[in-house]
Amino acid sequence: MTWLEKPDVVVYADTGSEPEDNLRFRREFEEATGIQITVLRSDKYSDTWDVWTRRRYISGKMGAPCTMFLKRIPVERFLRPDDVSLFGFTAEEQRRADALLAMKPGSRFPLIEKGLNKAACFEILSRLGIRPPHSYQLGFDHANCIPCCKATSPRYWGLVRKHYPEEFQRMRELESELDYKLCRVRGEWVALSEVPPLTDDPAPTNEPACDFLCQIALGN
Repeated sequence: MTWLEKPDVVVYADTGSEPEDNLRFRREFEEATGIQITVLRSDKYSDTWDVWTRRRYISGKMGAPCTMFLKRIPVERFLRPDDVSLFGFTAEEQRRADALLAMKPGSRFPLIEKGLNKAACFEILSRLGIRPPHSYQLGFDHANCIPCCKATSPRYWGLVRKHYPEEFQRMRELESELDYKLCRVRGEWVALSEVPPLTDDPAPTNEPACDFLCQIALGN
């Protein structure tokens, strides 16, 4: 989205809890495109764990406090009243875009406007010579914080347990301490200690693919 739209300012809210390879991806993107990214951070919390433990809250119906304090507040403080915000939600994420638009009218979602899905975006990155974040090669659907407290699928938590066992155990202990259940199995909330092991080795997600909409976006 950033490369296609060339917005005036590109902002990245650093949560302090994303996989290390995300930093490599960001730097590779800057080098390949010449687009500079402004990094914002909370002046109150160091990372997601700091938010969860100090506020004694992980996530719930009102959302996750880590998103509020590590992303939304730093970005809102940075924005000017007349700024128009662009978000890189893909064609599969219309529901997320609708929810955000209800909170932030006037926002734009260029990838959805162009009909581009994740696979098309991976193709564009490939053409730019940029390697996607390593999380996708591990089978994750997103390159979010590890762990992401908003994830509820047993597959996700199985991947965290497999690839980030220390983070899984840490969340398991915090979940127990705060009396939370973060995972849903067959419609029932369960503790991480009850999450079944992975029964397969998930293949890398979002392999590059480019249909006619992708070709139009690329101008060829």
